[in-house]
Amino acid sequence: MLDRLNQYRIMWVMVYFDLPVVETKERKAATKFRTEIMRDGFTMFQYSMYMRHCFSSENADVHIKRVQDLLPEKGHVVITKITDKQFGDMKIFYCREKKHRENMPQQLELF
Repeated sequence: MLDRLNQYRIMWVMVYFDLPVVETKERKAATKFRTEIMRDGFTMFQYSMYMRHCFSSENADVHIKRVQDLLPEKGHVVITKITDKQFGDMKIFYCREKKHRENMPQQLELF
């Protein structure tokens, strides 16, 4: 069980995007993309940066594929997969004040 919860096995998928929103069609596409990745369990980390906790690299790959299937026609999207250890080593600041990382979700595995 402990091997499954190893911080090198647990992954985070980060999606960064810059989508055009000048025309109505572009705004709708950007909203749909954002809504659909949130429906898949991604939460906003920063503006236009969303993240999702995954219990393994294989599970992360499933969610990466889902995001790829949702890509809009226009814009720039980056998908990154990092380990829980790398995520935990991030330094987060609000202006010059260091901000403590909020409690991240605990993954419950039933199988």
